[in-house]
Amino acid sequence: MRVRLDSSLPAFPAHSAPAAPARTGSFGAELDLAVRRLEFSRHAQRRIERRDLQLDPARGARLANAVESAAAKGARQAVVVLDELAFVVDVRQRTVVTALNHREGGAERVFTNIDSVVIA
Repeated sequence: MRVRLDSSLPAFPAHSAPAAPARTGSFGAELDLAVRRLEFSRHAQRRIERRDLQLDPARGARLANAVESAAAKGARQAVVVLDELAFVVDVRQRTVVTALNHREGGAERVFTNIDSVVIA
């Protein structure tokens, strides 16, 4: 299954690193590193598509950096909050488990089995 998170962000399969050629320039290199460092579960990919969540290159890099910060502090399961988006991440596996817009719906959100929260 492939998902295109944004027209400027390359599509990639779940559970494998993309085989895209290296980009030139510091932003392109940072984006490639960010995408390679994180995987998106099929569940997360479906949630991103179904909920029409916008994950552009800048947010992708911020998400990857937040996961790296959580890993450096010893986190195992984290919620990463980026603007209006929230991502549940298995930090040790560098895998996004699910994603949601935490400002939509007005419903209370409860995350269980989480040991860290990163606000990026």
